[in-house]
Amino acid sequence: MKIEVIGCSGAELPGHNAPAFLLDSEILFDAGSLTSVLDEKAQLRIKSIFITHAHLDHIRSIPFLADNIVVGKNNSKVTIFSISPVIRTIRTHLFNSAVWPDFTIIPNPHDAILNLVELKIGQSIKINGYTVVPYKVNHTVPAVGYLVEDGKGRRIFYTGDTGPSPDTWKKLKNKRIHCLIIDVSFPSGMRELALRTGHLTPDLLKEELARIKPLPGHIFITHPKPQYSKKIEREVDGLKLRNVRILKDGDTIRV
Repeated sequence: MKIEVIGCSGAELPGHNAPAFLLDSEILFDAGSLTSVLDEKAQLRIKSIFITHAHLDHIRSIPFLADNIVVGKNNSKVTIFSISPVIRTIRTHLFNSAVWPDFTIIPNPHDAILNLVELKIGQSIKINGYTVVPYKVNHTVPAVGYLVEDGKGRRIFYTGDTGPSPDTWKKLKNKRIHCLIIDVSFPSGMRELALRTGHLTPDLLKEELARIKPLPGHIFITHPKPQYSKKIEREVDGLKLRNVRILKDGDTIRV
């Protein structure tokens, strides 16, 4: 598996892109920054987008992608996958012909540019040779992480935004995760804020990793607030954990 880190920032500032992870050029996990990073040709290769939750920094590029498909007179169609509350929010508050044109019925309801598909927590879907399963995580709005397995049994788990989620790790117990991409948004001194907003700190990360059996082979940190990135990096280094690295925009992960 090849995963391109289009964006992995927990806040929007110049040089910091909102979350978007591209698998094999066609499958996207979250869509915070794809249209501000990828050129038109790369955008039009994307056929499937899995959304973890409906916060703006994870869905922002979907409307602009749909618009680029129309303007480019391209016949591309994109399927947006997520759990029911997320799909409902996107349909009601984003593609409602007020905030943005409803590309779920453009150019016509039977051949629309965007297709919104509801997933059920714990149930798998097969796409492009991968098996993708949503698992509930702890955030301030309904949210899931995604377990992705290839044909060789290699697995990644992308949490999206998450606070402590012991039930998630119980459900994933004994599933070998080769690559974990996990939220650490704040330094440990901001633990109370992290818990209130559904995120992790380095100390909370250590507590989460103690719940994961077996420990993932590689652990990549996403969503750090750039205002605290240096402090978070120092604290992560201080944990003395093996195979843990903070992601940067433009990184490539190979599993």
